[in-house]
Amino acid sequence: MTSAVVIAGVRSGVGKTTIASGVMGALKRRGLRVQPFKAGPDYIDPTYHTIACGVPSRNLDTWLLPHPVAAEFFHRAAGAADIAVVEGVMGVFDGHSSLDEDGSTAELAKLLDAPVILIADAGKVARSVAAEVLGYQQFDPDLRIAGVILNGVGSERHLEFCQPQIEATTGLPVVGWLPRRDDLVQPERHLGLIPTVEGTVMSDWYDSLNAQIEQTIDLDAIVRIAGTAGGPSDSDSPVFPHERQPARCAIAVAQDRAFSFYYQDSLDMLSAWGAEVVPFSPLDGDALPDGVGGVYLGGGFPELFAEELSRNKGMLDSVRSAIGRNVPVYGECGGLMYLGNSLSDLDGRQFPMVGAIPVVSSMEGRRLHLGYREVEACAEGPLLRAGERVRGHEFHWSVLQDPPGEESAAYRVVNQAGRPEGFRNGSVWASYIHVHLGSRPGLAKRFVDTCAATQSETP
Repeated sequence: MTSAVVIAGVRSGVGKTTIASGVMGALKRRGLRVQPFKAGPDYIDPTYHTIACGVPSRNLDTWLLPHPVAAEFFHRAAGAADIAVVEGVMGVFDGHSSLDEDGSTAELAKLLDAPVILIADAGKVARSVAAEVLGYQQFDPDLRIAGVILNGVGSERHLEFCQPQIEATTGLPVVGWLPRRDDLVQPERHLGLIPTVEGTVMSDWYDSLNAQIEQTIDLDAIVRIAGTAGGPSDSDSPVFPHERQPARCAIAVAQDRAFSFYYQDSLDMLSAWGAEVVPFSPLDGDALPDGVGGVYLGGGFPELFAEELSRNKGMLDSVRSAIGRNVPVYGECGGLMYLGNSLSDLDGRQFPMVGAIPVVSSMEGRRLHLGYREVEACAEGPLLRAGERVRGHEFHWSVLQDPPGEESAAYRVVNQAGRPEGFRNGSVWASYIHVHLGSRPGLAKRFVDTCAATQSETP
């Protein structure tokens, strides 16, 4: 069984991504094969893990995914590693519900039978931090909190006012700390950290972080704690085929600075069911890859690159041509914005886009739409049959001038009074809802089947 540890926080903003990425990178530098994971639906934090570990980080979300599927994803990726490190989401007990653990880091840690190292912010407290840690320890006795890391420590003298009281009160070891260092704080935008694909995270940041981790965090203690993981029982979930299927279609997947929000396991499932996943860039590419049977436009921040996207006439024409040939095109969030008539940049300037759906998206008057959604397909689509439901996640700041109506909506949001969501137009389906292809058996297979049928019909 692979060793595993969950690095969780008492709340958002306590430095989980910085500390988790630093621990991952420092362990890798010691020669360990480290498999990173992220609890919850976040797309950005895993990009930091991926750079630190040199392998893709994977999302494990116990609300989006059936528990046997989440366990399978963990096993598939962690099996070849020496240690698995899971970064939590929000506070350790925060999830979909205010009254239970559904979708929380705590629920995931118990599913994996993995110990938890709790990050607490010592920035504005001293001895009082012990009371906070004690509360988290006692809130759920079934959660195996096995150690504490303190962030925002002002000095070693400050540490002396925090560590002894925590250890005396809770019996938990303080396995390390990070000082207050502005140079280790990454800038944020919109919904969290800036994606690493934009090139804002330099290698010297990782070098500085890893050096600090080596100096003030006991990596040997973390490895020992990870060795106590029991691990989930083996599962035989239906989202992957028993044997990898031979390639029978090519699916073009937009991957560049504007479009980078994908779950790695979703792409792996497409490949396993017989798709050749072919990356392309709406920003820099001349046209779609030759002979593709489908197009997948994921999320990202196209509003930051609106002028460049609009100026790439060759790519826009290529996407329009594919749609004219009834090639299935599935767009999520940023993909929806790109497939619309126009979108605005942060200065309010509107730029023409593909024009496949009647969408004008804008950042003016923007407000946050955030949360888990359960949706029902309004018609036969590339992922679902009419009336089938799937769980997803919505997070965006942009707004639409004309929201969808019943006649053209892709989905109805079940947990929001059935409001119409997304658009469908011929072979094009687009939605603000991000869907993990492991959320429901058959999603990846249906998409591949649809693309394969179209590719076989295309001259």
